[in-house]
Amino acid sequence: MCGIAGFVGRGERSTIEAMTATLVHRGPDAVGFYENVSEGVYLGHRRLSIMDLASGGQPMWTSDGSIGVIFNGEIYNHAELRQELKQVGRCFFTDHSDTEVLLHAYLEWGDDFTNRLNGMWAFVIYDRSRARLFGSRDRFGKKPFYYFENAETFAWASEMTALLRHPKAPRSLSLLSRQKFFAYCCIPAPLTAIENIKKLPAAHSFSFDLRSRHLKIWKYWDFILEPIVRTEESWIEELRHLLDAAVRRRLIADVPLGVFLSGGLDSSAIAALASRHVDTLQSFSIGFTESSFDELPYANRVAQLLKTDHHTETLDLNKALHLLPDIIRHLDEPQGDSSILPTWLLARFTRSHVTVALTGDGGDELFAGYDPFAALHAADMFSRWVPRSLHPAIRLLASHLLPVSHRNLSLDFKIKRFLRGLSYDRPLWCPIWLGALEPDEIRQFFGTNTSTEEIYSEAIDLWDSLRSSSSLVDRTLQFFTKIYLQDGILAKVDRATMMNSLEARSPFLDIEIADFARRLPSQFKLRGRVRKYLLKKALKSLLPAEILHRPKKGFGMPIGAWFQTGALQISEKAARNRQMHHRNLQSDERLFLWCQWVWENWSSAQEGDFL
Repeated sequence: MCGIAGFVGRGERSTIEAMTATLVHRGPDAVGFYENVSEGVYLGHRRLSIMDLASGGQPMWTSDGSIGVIFNGEIYNHAELRQELKQVGRCFFTDHSDTEVLLHAYLEWGDDFTNRLNGMWAFVIYDRSRARLFGSRDRFGKKPFYYFENAETFAWASEMTALLRHPKAPRSLSLLSRQKFFAYCCIPAPLTAIENIKKLPAAHSFSFDLRSRHLKIWKYWDFILEPIVRTEESWIEELRHLLDAAVRRRLIADVPLGVFLSGGLDSSAIAALASRHVDTLQSFSIGFTESSFDELPYANRVAQLLKTDHHTETLDLNKALHLLPDIIRHLDEPQGDSSILPTWLLARFTRSHVTVALTGDGGDELFAGYDPFAALHAADMFSRWVPRSLHPAIRLLASHLLPVSHRNLSLDFKIKRFLRGLSYDRPLWCPIWLGALEPDEIRQFFGTNTSTEEIYSEAIDLWDSLRSSSSLVDRTLQFFTKIYLQDGILAKVDRATMMNSLEARSPFLDIEIADFARRLPSQFKLRGRVRKYLLKKALKSLLPAEILHRPKKGFGMPIGAWFQTGALQISEKAARNRQMHHRNLQSDERLFLWCQWVWENWSSAQEGDFL
């Protein structure tokens, strides 16, 4: 795992050095640079050494120096690709570097070689012979890639803060992106918090012609649901095999490795499979003194069952609160998921023992694990039979009958969120269930007339792009895999782990499992109100029923209580009425207050970079 940076255009060595220096946490083990003043190409790389420790430095070049690469990520099928390339005559100088495989794969198969990769990546290849750059980002967007282009410069980096070290970088905050941040609790690609700095979307590649200065971007893969008919037993057998293979691939490293273990279904599944291939698997969990947020008893139960070398740390969240401002200020882009704090704490704790950790990320998105999936049938019936004109009255009644609670995933929070989403058309259900503000609230808070269609364009476009025959379950799966996973979950995990120089690997996002999930009919993902139906069946022989069927808890934080007691406070005048209502238990404003607090702290820390 590494950090990359580079630019094309006028510049100096000091610029690429400054850009790369901001990424030291992503790669504390080594640094490398390249500059070609005549062509105006500058490359920078920070390395976290995981594979081929002795000869994996970057930028890495072919033997004749014509093709170079800077790469962030891991290619899990690099050994198979290396063997295939050797058979057609390609000669390697490293022992087992996945980076060198990228160079030869590009030479042998051209731009389409990304379709052969199984892994996570963001890279840029400099093809000197053709005077071009070629770059790509992995299928789900595990590895970040930011860029900007103007008449003078094309620049890119693993984090936006690195781009801001370039003197030509745009520096104006985007009002539309901020509105979308409150709509989704994340900023969907290709937008970023800064106008004209963009994220390369997941599953996209680009080419940049050094002569014409033309940038071309295209999608090389898509997560399209194409279910087929098969027996349940055959699905179960295939999933068991694919999960085991995906975990086994991610256990290859030249440094110490372990697993995150929350005691939930997904992380427990990864730990159970990994323990079959490692003599003594190291597992890591953190617990909290606040009982409604603590999952440690479940994690301990699984660790005991699997006989892992289990490491735990119990924290007082109120004492950990003082870490939050510093974490938020070091983010390159605001995060609307408050679990950034426990994820960061877990990563810090884990990094004191190992350099790589396997996670359960992706299981909820691919196999319908989130609470909204269980609510879809009721939501469908409610929207069909309850006239829209009655919705405001029902919401008002619920607000009076259900007292506000700040417990993790409390009943009043779920019911009020459910009713809130159903006040809108179906394409908006998911973002409004998850978001901090509703459309009218966004317009009122920002004092703009931005249309609902513009605020939620990503969700609406995604809904409209799907076949008319797509089920409500499938449409919801597409939202979670294409928007929430990329710009919410994976961005949070990447930042929290890489701030601690820890590499996170996600077996559920293996391309073979993703293709399996695309073919799996929705009734095997959601059966009645049973979420992850087939996954639970496949894991029945590995995990006890108390883990397979335990209620989903999530990695929550008591942000509601923190704002209610004044432990966290916001300064924006326009938001103070909501803060007062929250403190008086008149309404639950936790998500809005969190997003506003994050934006205030993040933007104030970056203030010197903005116009």
